[in-house]
Amino acid sequence: MKLYLYIILILILVMINHGSCDSTIHVGHRVSLAIPLEYNDGFIGRAFLMDYGDDTKQIEPSFRVALSTEANKGKYSCSLEVFLGDVKLKGPKNRMGWRTGTSGQGVERLQILRTGNLVLLDVLNQIKWQSFNFPTDVMLWGQRLDVSTWLTSFPRNTTSFYTFEILYNKVALYLNSGRLKYSYWEFKPSKNRNITFVELGSNGLELFDDKHKKIAQIIASWKVQPVRFLALGNRTGNLGIYFYSSTTRKFEASFQALNTTCDLPLACKPYGICTFSNSCSCIGLLTKKSHMVSDCNERVPSRFCGGGTTQVEMLELNDVVTVLKDAPKRINVTKTTCANLCLNDCKCVAALHSYGNYDDPSSEQCSLYYLVAGIKQVEKGLGLSYMVKVPKGTSYHHNNPSVKKWVLIVVGVVDGLIIILVLGGLVYYLVHKRRNNLQGTNNDT
Repeated sequence: MKLYLYIILILILVMINHGSCDSTIHVGHRVSLAIPLEYNDGFIGRAFLMDYGDDTKQIEPSFRVALSTEANKGKYSCSLEVFLGDVKLKGPKNRMGWRTGTSGQGVERLQILRTGNLVLLDVLNQIKWQSFNFPTDVMLWGQRLDVSTWLTSFPRNTTSFYTFEILYNKVALYLNSGRLKYSYWEFKPSKNRNITFVELGSNGLELFDDKHKKIAQIIASWKVQPVRFLALGNRTGNLGIYFYSSTTRKFEASFQALNTTCDLPLACKPYGICTFSNSCSCIGLLTKKSHMVSDCNERVPSRFCGGGTTQVEMLELNDVVTVLKDAPKRINVTKTTCANLCLNDCKCVAALHSYGNYDDPSSEQCSLYYLVAGIKQVEKGLGLSYMVKVPKGTSYHHNNPSVKKWVLIVVGVVDGLIIILVLGGLVYYLVHKRRNNLQGTNNDT
């Protein structure tokens, strides 16, 4: 027989009979949720407390509030969560317990609004606390985010995480790894206008200035159904705006910031390259013994500090670039100097050198990176040179003492095989057809 503990949420909640819910719960009610006394990996328990149901104009699915408990790394994580259908919108991650910090403020009841905002109200219906002020990875219709706030999502099996940030001059997506932070998508208002807050409206994300005047908008392409929420994907880091399709009974994206797999920052593993066919290939590093390393980061140390510059070298990758931006940049720097700058900085693991820009086609720029990620294949002739730091002896030697050229062997394998198969099939078809024609001619004669 299994033994259970009971989590009790006091002050606000009532156990619902017959599965029915109300949008308001008053002080003094409580709800209990049973969990196994012994830790049970994979356990998920939820007690739905209330929903917002407007029988006149409510578009399914409705908002619901639940007391939720999930097994997580040997512990049970308890949180109060908001759901839109089966989509979980809010809930702290890896955090034991939950509180609003409204003690002594005269809170009388908990209420879920039609926007999905979970609020605590006093006797005068004044909001003392609201979930809209504590966003996680989702922004709901009607929700407003001020400048210097952000959404955060955590992909599985990695220490990196994504953020969608509202800044004074732009909204942007960032890949965060420890103290490192690189942007990979941004949207700026025209004429260098400053942002004060953003709000998710029925047609998309609207940007406002300090006079509450709309200065820009990210428009959702699908306008038949209204926007329901904006979400930062935990797995991909992509930003999407979603509507509810009554045909498929699913939430579908009416806008995505990035529409190509290779533009995602973690589309491939570190030291992996996203190819034109949207597949991943590892960097095929060659040693002097002609041994090709198959794993993406095999034999490539994550830290180079302590070994000295004589133990490492820079390898230039042909026709690739990184989607990560906002790296420390130097101007009027040659490719050799750019490589030496990275060699002399033990924390630097890659460098991007570019020829020319819109204002000065003859200029040269160098960006230093402390993270190898977001590498993708590009067309030739763009004036870009991406270099990674590796232990010495990884490639064949050339005349340039700082930059070692190497042939990108693996990146074209997948695409090359496809081309070979297509050409081979075409040749086979033509030869077979010609043989049939010759046989037909011989039969006629």
